[in-house]
Amino acid sequence: MDDIITEMKLIVGLGNPGEKYEKTRHNLGFMVAEKFLKDFQPVVLTVWHDEPKFKSELATIEWQSKSGSLEKIILAKPKTYMNGSGLSVQLLTTYYKRQTTDIWVVHDDIDLPLGSMKIRFGGASAGHKGVQSIIESLGTDKFWRFRMGIKPNLESRIQNSELKKTKLRNVDDFVLGEFREGEIGKVRRLIKGGSKAIKEALENGLEAAQSRFNTK
Repeated sequence: MDDIITEMKLIVGLGNPGEKYEKTRHNLGFMVAEKFLKDFQPVVLTVWHDEPKFKSELATIEWQSKSGSLEKIILAKPKTYMNGSGLSVQLLTTYYKRQTTDIWVVHDDIDLPLGSMKIRFGGASAGHKGVQSIIESLGTDKFWRFRMGIKPNLESRIQNSELKKTKLRNVDDFVLGEFREGEIGKVRRLIKGGSKAIKEALENGLEAAQSRFNTK
């Protein structure tokens, strides 16, 4: 008898579509979603499909945890640009008839130090326009977030000075910039950690993932 899929998760990586934005800090959510697909899906199936009706690129996998039931995982990269992310998430949530507790959003976070991670449920957007768009579109903040830190480390005086100037000028200039050469190592580890955190949450639950991956 074939396995019956009774559960589903919608995992949304936030970012901006197009080559211009591929390597920017604001696309960290896209990067983690892409890494997760490559890590846990056969190479021939690591394909993203353009789905205009959802205004997203999607990839679908089946996840069989060691102790749980078979789950369908919808990975999404909205093509609405960051400020319109909520439209894509709303379309997907309505079509698949998901509760918002089944939505996991992966995004960059300028309030967390570079390389750190926080998994949490609900709460305000803290100024993140993609998260705010989702809250407004769904009419609730009750969904999970995988927050990936991009704030320069305190010991980097030059970067800190630049960040302060950026905040005074326009924070968008910072998040739409690319990671610096000296940051690449931490970014790669963070992307790898984000992929592992999603796996841990699927296998053992979100509380287990919080315990293991949330920066102390």
